[in-house]
Amino acid sequence: MPDADKPLLIKRYASRRLYNTETSDYVTLEDIAGFIRDGREVKIVDLKSGDDLTRQYLLQIVAEHESRGESVLPINVLTDLVRSYTTQATSMVPQFLAASFDAFRSSQEKWVENMNQMNPMTKMPGFEAVQAQQEAFLKAMTGNTPGWPSGPAPEGEEKEEDLESIKKQLAELQEKLSKMNK
Repeated sequence: MPDADKPLLIKRYASRRLYNTETSDYVTLEDIAGFIRDGREVKIVDLKSGDDLTRQYLLQIVAEHESRGESVLPINVLTDLVRSYTTQATSMVPQFLAASFDAFRSSQEKWVENMNQMNPMTKMPGFEAVQAQQEAFLKAMTGNTPGWPSGPAPEGEEKEEDLESIKKQLAELQEKLSKMNK
């Protein structure tokens, strides 16, 4: 029986196949991404050596999504991440990114909480369009994690506006990261 409180243990065999120890079957990277979107923590270990491979597989999942055109990270952010590996800021980057995403999640939780309460803003003209854009942004940033709203997928101009909004927010994060590197 799955225990959602414990990380899902995935073992990598010498053949590079990934084995889900809870369901006793082989899984793909996309399956692992699905577990994470569903709110599960995962731990991927090499069967023979016991080495923790979680980080490298999560990076591979991100790289595959980015290469399929599901881009979330702008080039300037990726460039700064690469640059951070060669600067004195290397030790600060993980804490900065973790704090930034924690702050982002916290502000989004507060936003969702406010929207769930009787809020006079909901009666404002155009509010539904703003709410749909925010939900699309949340869906893109959280990968549709349980507990997060998942609104209808935007179409046409709204999709471009959502992309611009995402780019703007990530550019702001990049700017903060650049200031830390100075």
